[in-house]
Amino acid sequence: MDAVFRALADPTRRSLLDELFRQDGQSLNALTARFELSRFGVMKHLKLLEEAGLVVTRRQGREKLHYLNPVPIRLVHDRWVSKYAEPWAAALSELKQRLETPMEKVFEIYIRTTPERLWEAITDSEIRSKYNFGVQITCDWTVGSRFSQTSPKADGPLGEGEILEVDPPRRLVQSMRALWSDEVKDEGTSRVTWEIEPVGDSCRLVVTHDQLREGANEQLYGGWPMILSGLKTWLETGQVLTTPGSLMYS
Repeated sequence: MDAVFRALADPTRRSLLDELFRQDGQSLNALTARFELSRFGVMKHLKLLEEAGLVVTRRQGREKLHYLNPVPIRLVHDRWVSKYAEPWAAALSELKQRLETPMEKVFEIYIRTTPERLWEAITDSEIRSKYNFGVQITCDWTVGSRFSQTSPKADGPLGEGEILEVDPPRRLVQSMRALWSDEVKDEGTSRVTWEIEPVGDSCRLVVTHDQLREGANEQLYGGWPMILSGLKTWLETGQVLTTPGSLMYS
């Protein structure tokens, strides 16, 4: 948390996050053109934001693109804000999501666990329901197999898709079609990639949700910070994170 607060203390770094909020997936050249700073100055600020986990980078051809990662801010919210001002904060979060029009969203989190245990938490239906809104997933986790997401408290299936890549305990790629409302059904199929990298006694988990249309319904991707916060809490403490989203179908 200290690195997050240090990174947010500087107004230029906050402005960089605002710029990535406005348009995610920007190159260093694009960001430099929007600030009265040298390329090296922007690089230094981005490096600190990356170290704090607030920015995630991905290669696209010869360019390195920068993405806003809201997960650390969500962890701050879950620790200090939710029990005091959840309705107010949720309203602001909803406003933020309505303003976003991403085609690709990248989320990063560090969890003190092993790759094997993290993989199990992603693929085991009972464990997954503890941090994924209470939703259970049925799948045999082989390439080409179908999966479905259900809950006894839902009137019908909540999601479905196909397993595209499986490389335990490092990488899982799945297509996804949301079914919990007519609005999200109309969005069609998108793709979710889970990437696990061991780092010391912890794991770096990167979740990329892409193949989204520009202006896609925010319900498709807005819950990821809450899901990943719940996953971290469960693996590190054995406790269920009781945010409104985590209680939705529990």
